[in-house]
Amino acid sequence: MKTKDIKFLEIRHLRGPNIWTYRPVIEAVIDIGELEDYPSNTLPGFVDRLKGFLPSLVEHRCSYGERGGFLRRLDEGTWPGHILEHVSLELQNLAGMPGGFGKARETSIRGVYKVVIRAWHEEVTRACLEAGRELVLAAIHDTTFDVDANVERLRDMAERKLLGPSTGCIVEEATSKARRIPAIRLLPTGNLVQLGYGIRSRRIWTAETDRTSAIAETISRDKDLTKSLLQSCGVPVPEGRLVNSPADAWDAAEDIGIPVVVKPYDGNHGRGVFTNLMTRDEIEAAYTAAIEEGSGVIVERFVRGSEHRLLIVGGKLVAAARGETATVIGDGKSTINELIDLQINIDPRRGAAEEFPLDVIDLSKNSVPLHEITRQGFTPDSVPPAGREVLVVRTGNHTCDITDKVHPSVADSASLAARIVGLDIAGVDLVCEDISRPLAEQHGAIVEVNAGPGLLMHIKPATGEARPVGRAIVEHLFPNGEDGRIPVVGVAGSFGKTIVCRLIARLLTLSGKHTGLACSDGLFLDHRQVDKSDCAQWEAATRILKNRAIEAAVFENGSDTILSEGLAYDRCQVGVITNVDVERHTGRYYIETAEQVANVLRTQIDLVLPKGVALLNAGEPMLVDMAPLCDGEVIYFALDPQLPVVAEHRAQGKRAVIVRDGQIQLASGKDELPLTRLEHIPVTKSGQSTHQVENVLAAVGAAWALGISPDVMRTGIETFFVE
Repeated sequence: MKTKDIKFLEIRHLRGPNIWTYRPVIEAVIDIGELEDYPSNTLPGFVDRLKGFLPSLVEHRCSYGERGGFLRRLDEGTWPGHILEHVSLELQNLAGMPGGFGKARETSIRGVYKVVIRAWHEEVTRACLEAGRELVLAAIHDTTFDVDANVERLRDMAERKLLGPSTGCIVEEATSKARRIPAIRLLPTGNLVQLGYGIRSRRIWTAETDRTSAIAETISRDKDLTKSLLQSCGVPVPEGRLVNSPADAWDAAEDIGIPVVVKPYDGNHGRGVFTNLMTRDEIEAAYTAAIEEGSGVIVERFVRGSEHRLLIVGGKLVAAARGETATVIGDGKSTINELIDLQINIDPRRGAAEEFPLDVIDLSKNSVPLHEITRQGFTPDSVPPAGREVLVVRTGNHTCDITDKVHPSVADSASLAARIVGLDIAGVDLVCEDISRPLAEQHGAIVEVNAGPGLLMHIKPATGEARPVGRAIVEHLFPNGEDGRIPVVGVAGSFGKTIVCRLIARLLTLSGKHTGLACSDGLFLDHRQVDKSDCAQWEAATRILKNRAIEAAVFENGSDTILSEGLAYDRCQVGVITNVDVERHTGRYYIETAEQVANVLRTQIDLVLPKGVALLNAGEPMLVDMAPLCDGEVIYFALDPQLPVVAEHRAQGKRAVIVRDGQIQLASGKDELPLTRLEHIPVTKSGQSTHQVENVLAAVGAAWALGISPDVMRTGIETFFVE
């Protein structure tokens, strides 16, 4: 019987910033039982077996900060929680999610640990964690574990669940340190993402945005209409027309003059496109195949040269790529199918997943290459003579970056084509022999204008320079350094949070901002309560951030929410901590000490933006100690204006909200601005309720940080009543 085991006691998904990191994580509480007495260096053969399962663990630097650092820890002796952390992260890495944050920390209970790993997607990361446990136990007990099969399963899951590479590159740029634009995935799978919060947010779906009109997208799908519009505006396009039968396709070809192209008039991704057709049999066969890919077929003049994809964003050329042909060379022994696998599909750049820049060629699934080899007199099972070159794909994936070679007039034509169709982001396909020369000189033409173009060819070109297409799209959506943020206020502490939140939301509403509030009393939009349940939690806060009418947001953040869910927003303009009662926070989630309580509450201060403000209760030493952790300004609030910390703060020219002689004062350096007397503020019971006075001071400080005028603050607090 196996007694050495790792048991999951709890697994929780912290979906936003938490006590560990700014990013979502999975936090697993594990019990290693008797393994607490068996560090890695005491388990015979364990370290070697683990290295055999995952040789790539050598790249983990661990606490030594050097390659092989984690393996050194294994040899010296470390415990299963730490090992599970690294193994799970490496499985994520092998599944296509490189890097990531990880921690393993013991609790006050012997053998019980918290293991934390970066969660790119909850379901995928849970699966990596569970597989990691099985792998570690297999190494401990010297049993089998199929690493390749598990990695393949995890990789497949990641491909299905995570953002695609096109959407991912946009989100990565938006959330980078250079831009700090928040992002919310609006569906658990798929590529619909909101960038920014509330009224200042924008939405993307792969390479389409909320500026991409439905009319423009519809026009782009209708190839005949697109060509007609472009032609009417002087953009060079190939002559051609819609046809309704194989015979009509041949008639059109005779009118246009061979060679011709046959393609679906509303197709995409190059499916069903046949080029350089010369004979009636070829044209009629191409019609039959093309009609399967769309609702109609176009026959048009064949334009000589290579196909190019030009990416236009906001009217500007951002990137360009050239398509490449694919051929095989006969060896006198292998069939064309075998040659394709041996000479083309073996290329590591080819794969079925979206992350690969080149497609796998399968003659049984793609009629275009099948047609191409057929017209050369071959079948998939034919054996070409040794040395015979067989063309398989005439215009394949756009994999060669040629952005720097594009002639300015060609870029202008592509930009004009995108504007005529009405697309803010467009993939313009054109055919020419030399992209560095004007189209008119070489009878080049624009053949398609596509909505939602793939970006992978520009992010990971097979040859040439990768282009910052994500940056271009983010700049298009958020020009001039805009960050998509609205004022977000987070309030944490032991008590008084709800009142402080409601006061701040009231002052924001009175200042003219459409304000969302999620707190223990419910969910509010300005003065209207839309949910009466306890809404001091992640889901309710996210509802507000998704609301594109909201101009400011206020959130109550209890310690249990921080520990069980994480916070809904990435950063905030104002962070408030009202007070601390250590006993209110201990006994749950393995929080036992004052230091641990401080670590929970400081999460709110960690999230304050560099241009934001933290409001801290100067009467709480634990909170005063947090002031240096704030990236932005600190405003203290205090009942006692003589507190040394307040005096020192003001001596440095900084701000505080205090009470002097029964009157609230806005203090900045040596100056004090009287706001109102406590006796005029109903919620304070004429100043008799010290807790409520502190709550008002915190709310006033937040309003001051938000630039709300003293008159509005005065009116708001003097007319606020607790129901």
